[in-house]
Amino acid sequence: MPEQKPQLDKFGVAAALQEIAHLMDMRGGQYRFKAKAYNAGARAIQAVGDLDRLVREERLTTLPRIGTALASQIKQLYLTGESTVLNELRKEFPPGIVELSAVPGLSLNKIKQLHEELGISSVAELKAAAEAGQLRNLKGFGAKTEQRLLEQIGKPKEKKPRERLHLHHALSTAERVIEYMQTNRGLVEISFAGSLRRCVETVGTIEIVASGKKPAALVEHFLRLPLIATSQIEDENHCIAQLADSAIVSFTAVTPAEFATVLFARTGSQAHVDKVTHIIAGTGIAGTAGVSPATHNGAPSVAGQARRLRSQAKGSQGKRLPGSEEEIYQRAGMQYVEPELREDQGEIEAALAGELPEDLLTLDDIKGMVHCHTTYSDGKHTLEQMVRAAEEMGMKYITITDHSPTAFYAGGLKAEDLYRQWDEIDEVQSNVKIKILRGTESDILADGGLDYPDRILEQLDCIVASVHARYKMDSRKMTDRIVAAMQQPVFKVWGHALGRLLQRRPPFECDVERILDVIAESRAAIEINGDPYRLDLEPRWVREARKRKIKFVISVDAHSMGALNNVKFGVAMARRGWVRKGEVLNTLPLAGFRKAVRPVA
Repeated sequence: MPEQKPQLDKFGVAAALQEIAHLMDMRGGQYRFKAKAYNAGARAIQAVGDLDRLVREERLTTLPRIGTALASQIKQLYLTGESTVLNELRKEFPPGIVELSAVPGLSLNKIKQLHEELGISSVAELKAAAEAGQLRNLKGFGAKTEQRLLEQIGKPKEKKPRERLHLHHALSTAERVIEYMQTNRGLVEISFAGSLRRCVETVGTIEIVASGKKPAALVEHFLRLPLIATSQIEDENHCIAQLADSAIVSFTAVTPAEFATVLFARTGSQAHVDKVTHIIAGTGIAGTAGVSPATHNGAPSVAGQARRLRSQAKGSQGKRLPGSEEEIYQRAGMQYVEPELREDQGEIEAALAGELPEDLLTLDDIKGMVHCHTTYSDGKHTLEQMVRAAEEMGMKYITITDHSPTAFYAGGLKAEDLYRQWDEIDEVQSNVKIKILRGTESDILADGGLDYPDRILEQLDCIVASVHARYKMDSRKMTDRIVAAMQQPVFKVWGHALGRLLQRRPPFECDVERILDVIAESRAAIEINGDPYRLDLEPRWVREARKRKIKFVISVDAHSMGALNNVKFGVAMARRGWVRKGEVLNTLPLAGFRKAVRPVA
């Protein structure tokens, strides 16, 4: 028999899973836990490369957080376009439940009553019925309730601070949208822009710019993305959509001739674009005047931008629009500025003077993985699994740095466990080409000492020294604590330096500049932590460290094989701090790295 033809693609499957999650959340109680599982399943499906193969080979449960029951629903959705769970939920909840539930004073029972008795399934229909006086005669409503609902509908919605996405979540979502858009044959170019392209730690709105001969058709295609919950069309070239997982996406489509200029403008930052625009305007060359990044509140019309750009080109002796971002900077008489640097923090002046570093760190420069945890402490995968995963990524070496004894809550290794790990390192090493280096993530104790006695520390290849407790020390004591640790005679890497967890825990208080001064004179380097929930040190302090000629290590702080991919976020933060290849120790080949970080001189 022929194979059953799929009825939904992965985006349609993910959208259905998110609808299930929304409705289960409406049910409340224990179903809210199930809602989280379905949301996690939707994210996993969006990231899948070949859903058809996973379904046909019954391997859906190999995906993270997808069990047998969820896999069954995914298979149903993919092959039939329907789900027994979703069908039951839709029977239970009337159409428009999510929209109507946002109106204050409307309980789930009242929404069901409105749907059953008046066929109301949207806020617009509710308003029309209330204005016509149709609600007051319903049991449990009355004239006062009718008037109160009208007042609530007419009230301007209070703007709540929009939750910003962590960089890796925003990147994942943008990649899914781009993958979807690439199914349109009219697409010529596409890129994310905004704070995501500049690799800012958190992202409010995911900006995407695309080009094609028929921009309006690209907008229409984007609006058919199954993951979209609500959308707002700004004009024929620009729309804003909220996805079912609450992510906000701004989509702009232009002609190929306008792509470079609009991508530049939408990437920002505003201050950077304004300055470059002013420079180009002063030259009288058609370029970027009149274009600014979208802000969603008073954002310039993309159609209006395009008209101004065409007008400028015609008024500049036939000068065409820039064909690339590189050409934009050439017209301004300056070096090309990488997106991560576009923050108006001296990069324009440096580019005009030809002083921007041309050897900014890249992902390809990284030779080894630093700061990796295994099941010996709080990692999810075994030592061998972590090693082989790093080897598959093309790395030449990996440092195994499980927690030290004081971090008992994270399974910190006592001396005997550390010795046992060394034996396993020797055993695994005989079966792999990548070099495995002995290490530890040693706690910086309250007095500035390092965990483990010197006789053990001196036998290691690499020491990452981190604060994991007593974050609320006053600034002077915390500074003294870290200074004492950095002055220890063994070489160490200052790990996740200020202890921040983005949107959860601020950096602890200390005199960073004093610590940097000490590190510059000590046997130490600084970790740029790629964990997307940390991304520590932040770029401004990285730039201060560079002034002092301090060396860096790009770390992954990986507690799983997948987290080895954190390296790209560490590189991004380094680039935002203007870090060059020669300033990063794990760009060195094995012998050079080992010599540079060896604890004992």
